[in-house]
Amino acid sequence: MIKNILIAGVGGQGILFITNILGKAAIAQNLNVRASETHGMAQRGGSVVSHVRIGSARAPLIPQGEADYLVALEPVEALRYLSYISKKCRALVSTFRIVPSAAQSGIGIYPPLEGILENLMRYAEVFPVDAYSLAKTAGNPLTGNTVMLGALSTMEDFPLKQDVLKETLLSQVSPETADINLRAFELGRKAVKK
Repeated sequence: MIKNILIAGVGGQGILFITNILGKAAIAQNLNVRASETHGMAQRGGSVVSHVRIGSARAPLIPQGEADYLVALEPVEALRYLSYISKKCRALVSTFRIVPSAAQSGIGIYPPLEGILENLMRYAEVFPVDAYSLAKTAGNPLTGNTVMLGALSTMEDFPLKQDVLKETLLSQVSPETADINLRAFELGRKAVKK
């Protein structure tokens, strides 16, 4: 068994944090795990992608066309990695747009959210999540990544147990932010279960 999880977004959204939680949770369940990330201009809002492979994978990078789950913390970043998704992929997409400076200055165009989601729906089962609003409701807008982690935990055949993910999450955040992160995780779960 191999479950391939591709996490995409832009610098500063906590993609590596999610990768760390997934890896540690897999180890806690005695599952083999391999992970790799690419983060170019991450500090300037550049593209960041992380590969997590749980199971008997020999290499850390997900082959194109084999991602079982796509977690996109930014909508356009979901489109950037379309070539990785499998025919059975479930794509969790944060609806909060981070418009690049080129598009803000009129050099480029940021596509409408509806068009992004419609395009994705041709290739995967799509679950839009208003992660930013849910993170604010939880108590901190920076916990959008935790909202998305909670949403991911609801996916059919997902190999990591919810309680193990929560324990791992709590071990990686400060005690002052533990309650906020737990609320964010639960709000992410509820958003998808609707």
